[in-house]
Amino acid sequence: MLKAYLQTFKKYSRLIMLLAHNQITLKYRKSYLGMLWSLLNPLLMILVLNFVFSSIFSRNIENFPVFLMCGRLIWDYHSESTKSAMGSIVGNSSLIKKIYVPKYAFPLSNSIAALVNMMFSLIALVIVMIFTHVQLRWTMLLFWVPMIYVFIFSTGLGLILAALNVFFRDVKYLYGVFLTLWMYLSALFYPAESLSEEAQQLIRFNPIFRYIDMMRGIILYGVMPTIKDNVICLSVGIVVLAVGLILFKKAQGRFILHI
Repeated sequence: MLKAYLQTFKKYSRLIMLLAHNQITLKYRKSYLGMLWSLLNPLLMILVLNFVFSSIFSRNIENFPVFLMCGRLIWDYHSESTKSAMGSIVGNSSLIKKIYVPKYAFPLSNSIAALVNMMFSLIALVIVMIFTHVQLRWTMLLFWVPMIYVFIFSTGLGLILAALNVFFRDVKYLYGVFLTLWMYLSALFYPAESLSEEAQQLIRFNPIFRYIDMMRGIILYGVMPTIKDNVICLSVGIVVLAVGLILFKKAQGRFILHI
């Protein structure tokens, strides 16, 4: 099955990239600033969140703005990619009915488009780091590692959600509520160390928290990810991606009956 996916991906790679490009351009089509919002939005958001939460947590956290932005970088990508992928099959129903396109191309292109937006957020993170005088560390060169892990994980979850949403349209509403809970369980605004020992053990089962924690360690604390951390993060992503591919492949034959 993997070989078949790779063959079709190679064949339709230009189409997938074109779909991703369309997602990006359509997002800011009627905006005066266009894609510049991909840079401005995280900067403005970090100003608001820093104002709201700095008085609560900043005394316990070194460089709270960068701490917060490292978390937002990972979380915003995960949230955007999975939500857009979830509606990608239903949203492109007219195209799917007219011509043959490998259906996984739609959620995958949404995940790639969100990845491009994450790159702009990365630029915003660098700007914040410069203004807050973050010490340069060699581990910063590994910034791409947690980004790859979250890309694999979120793409797999996006495939699962895209398939489920075709048959159960309530999934998008349930997932929106679940995302809110998930966000607060990912230690975006607070240090995990502020929780009880039992809560810390529980939160480590959250893969998004692990990706965020790895990004903060690399950027802010100069901590090299351990082999164990890398194995866990990569393994979780690959398992979710494999489940997503299998579920999507089994369900895609019936999409045409429900879209």
